[in-house]
Amino acid sequence: MRLFAAVLPPEAAVAELREAVRPLRDDRLTWTAEAGWHFTLAFMGEVHEDVLPELHARLERAAHRTAPFALRLHGCGHFGDRALWAGAAGELGALRLLADRADAAARRAGVPMEQHRRYTPHLTLARNHNHRHGEGHGHGHGTPLRPYLDALADFEGTAWQVDTLSLVRSNLPVSGVPGEQPRYETVRAWPLSG
Repeated sequence: MRLFAAVLPPEAAVAELREAVRPLRDDRLTWTAEAGWHFTLAFMGEVHEDVLPELHARLERAAHRTAPFALRLHGCGHFGDRALWAGAAGELGALRLLADRADAAARRAGVPMEQHRRYTPHLTLARNHNHRHGEGHGHGHGTPLRPYLDALADFEGTAWQVDTLSLVRSNLPVSGVPGEQPRYETVRAWPLSG
């Protein structure tokens, strides 16, 4: 199964972001469905079932060692011309710590993780059409993101208390219909109780 550890924003935060994004949604970008609005902490890719008991135990321990913390949606950013995202503010040190612990939990459980980079908290809002990794670096590819970035620059959401570490399964589309989104299901969740 394709799995990742994540922090899921509560419905009130999703609603605020929905209002901010609504006037921007157009067909020049591929917009992420709200079900896909989350802060990925550690992306694991395909995880073998044999690994799951150990992975669950280690993620539970990571959650158990981490205290709840305050977070809010804040501003926006982009990865080159590929993706537009909403950012976070608040106790980012705690969010990074939880991301590091989730990454370490997966590694120790035997999940082959990609090289660990500094964690950038982001909630992906939209992607340029047909963007594959490695293609189209630099300018002039797809839709310029600047107008969207300018519109969302001052976005400030209401803070909430992050109190759960979620393990989410991503089911990739099988229909072949262009623009179909992955389906996300939370398979396990553990309270933060550090």
